[in-house]
Amino acid sequence: MVDTDFLTHTFKNGIRVIHQYTDSPVAHLGILINAGSRDEEEEEHGLAHFIEHSVFKGTKKRKAFHVLSRIEGVGGELNAYTTKEETVLYSTFLSEYYDRTAELISDILFNSVYPEKELNREKEVVVEEINSYKDSPSELIFDEFEELVFDGHPIARNILGTKKNLRKFNRDIILRFIENNYHTDHMVISSVGNINFSVLVKMLETHFGHVESKVREYSRAKFDNYIPKQKTVKKDTFQSHCLIGNTAYNIADPKRIPMVFLNNILGGQALNSRLNLALRERRGMAYNVESSYTAYSDTGLFSVYFGTDRENLDKAQALVQKEFDLLRNKKLGGVQLSRAKKQLIGQIAISTESHEDLMLANGKSLLIFDKVDPLRVIFKKIEALTAEEIQEVANFVLDKNQMSKLIYQ
Repeated sequence: MVDTDFLTHTFKNGIRVIHQYTDSPVAHLGILINAGSRDEEEEEHGLAHFIEHSVFKGTKKRKAFHVLSRIEGVGGELNAYTTKEETVLYSTFLSEYYDRTAELISDILFNSVYPEKELNREKEVVVEEINSYKDSPSELIFDEFEELVFDGHPIARNILGTKKNLRKFNRDIILRFIENNYHTDHMVISSVGNINFSVLVKMLETHFGHVESKVREYSRAKFDNYIPKQKTVKKDTFQSHCLIGNTAYNIADPKRIPMVFLNNILGGQALNSRLNLALRERRGMAYNVESSYTAYSDTGLFSVYFGTDRENLDKAQALVQKEFDLLRNKKLGGVQLSRAKKQLIGQIAISTESHEDLMLANGKSLLIFDKVDPLRVIFKKIEALTAEEIQEVANFVLDKNQMSKLIYQ
């Protein structure tokens, strides 16, 4: 398939490739796998993230030091991350090292040996990561909120796992998870850089085309039993931390774009968001206030977070609810709507200036939708949004009776 912005190819084993050309001397290459923490069994909690850590600890032909030095020794960077639904290995490097990088990522993904000595050492690293996380209530509250909202479902569990489970992990458990969840028809190689597409495809064919085809034959258990809950936890902190939210639209829902738009107005990155103006700029009640929207394959989550002095907690909650009610009860005016569209379009355009982010975004879109909308198509969809659509989404997601709440006090 040819597009003015990118090119795609599919190998016989089902692994897909997407490439976007740039004339920058710096290139980005990654492989995205449609498997994350929600695909774990209960006794595997934390395993997807642990594999992401352990995958660099040696292959059939490389020790851990040689894995790390292969790209970093020529000034590049090698990295990975895990989400609830994806595992990603990726690298940033000078374009002349495309083949070196592709070969290394393939070697890491398909030939890692997970030596027990290295696994035991890495367990201690992850334990420290868990400890560090628990020391940060403004981060911890997000995971505990998902546990509250998605109670009893695999998507509820935090990505890091538990120290108890971590101690049980071994090479056999890792290999079993990979066998059960890493399928070639759910892998995408994404590239942004200065290389001819036919040269890239031939190179990737050498390193990834030989991998045996493995097709996914199961579907994830859907989340569909949301019950609003409220919980207050006593914490020895200087501030009260509050998260308020509701389930929202899944990643394939047509209302996802108006939801992104609504979230940006309410508490997006810009300092002129409604919540930032109401709580921080006008009243000095919060240093950090934000809203977020995460779309999963079968559900979504909208939430508002803020930290404030205990004496201001009730007032701050009332102000948040006031902004919710305004968006539900009053349609955006023409000028407001136009300004908000320009702001979101500008933010999206600026985000693509990071070629690493572009590589990851292209890869995720192809992985999930089997297509990537060029920017002009995305902008056209935003321009087409109406005040009625935004109000409809607001009335669904910002319904007071459907809100869950978690407070650290």
